[in-house]
Amino acid sequence: MGPLSNEQKQLLFDFAMGLASEAEAADAKMLISAEKEAAEIYSALKSTLSPLDCYEVESCPDELVERTVLRLNDLARASQQRLEQLLATEQGRAVEPRVKVGLWGDFGKRLATAAVFMVVGGLLITAMNMVSSYARQNSRRQQCKMQLANIWRGVNHYTADNDGKLPSVATANGAPWWKVGYQGSENHSNTRHLWLLVKGDYVSASDFTCPGSNRGRDSRFELVDAQNLSDFPTRKDVTYSFRIMCGKTARAGTKGPEVLIADLNPLFERLPAHYSDSFVLKPSKDLLARNSMNHRRSGQNVLFCNGSVKFIRTRRPGIARDDIFTLKDTSVYKGCEVPSSETDAFLAP
Repeated sequence: MGPLSNEQKQLLFDFAMGLASEAEAADAKMLISAEKEAAEIYSALKSTLSPLDCYEVESCPDELVERTVLRLNDLARASQQRLEQLLATEQGRAVEPRVKVGLWGDFGKRLATAAVFMVVGGLLITAMNMVSSYARQNSRRQQCKMQLANIWRGVNHYTADNDGKLPSVATANGAPWWKVGYQGSENHSNTRHLWLLVKGDYVSASDFTCPGSNRGRDSRFELVDAQNLSDFPTRKDVTYSFRIMCGKTARAGTKGPEVLIADLNPLFERLPAHYSDSFVLKPSKDLLARNSMNHRRSGQNVLFCNGSVKFIRTRRPGIARDDIFTLKDTSVYKGCEVPSSETDAFLAP
């Protein structure tokens, strides 16, 4: 083949930066394995970017965003006041005898006025964009909270109609909980029992898709369609992670861990494309430090067993400080693990 095109070089850059989608990443890997030039470019990019691996990404605190926006607004207002003063001074001078000035002097005044307008406009646009972005993120977090609250109400209505029993299916301990969307006769996945809430019209299917997730889709089902399904149609139709019971908890029917539902577990953002594939995951240091992708890694909404919903910026809420996205003493996940005790909260997939 000939030299790489600009599109292929851009694909390699996106892949090296971690910005490529799953399909793009697959194309990039094929290109690297097939083209020597592509392999050399990718190797050079990774070598250049390797010093950045030692830095941990931290989300920008809301307080810093708010202070920055307020500061920008103050600067914009000060510039606006200065502009008004300049205009008022210019108008006051209009009644005085005008002194003839040269062409360049008049042009200089106009240029200075235009510069003031550009500065003020730039500050206002920047401030408004930051305010708008912050408002959108906050709105999505609040909507996510309301959806988790809706799921909680649906669970309560379900238990009221079923003699206090929680929605459950005959899932054996050790079943592959990662097979979300599986429609076979076996009761796999950790979402199948929650599908009963949609099937029974206790919770809208769209409430199981976080508005802050870019991997979800707006799920709208007719009740007749839901009756023909045994689980959520695909992984994109549910972007939350749910508590997995330990064997003792499942038999005793106790409340179990304090945390019930949270935004998508960062360990299981990528699952095998086919149910026949095996699932093995050894979390890296980066994965063990990430927040959920649902809200740009800034934190996760968590539904607790008392019905409260809180947005937390850590994976270790409460006094116990237990990581809700991992199991204790487990370094490799094969998609069928069960907590060894009731105090080890584990939300998956």
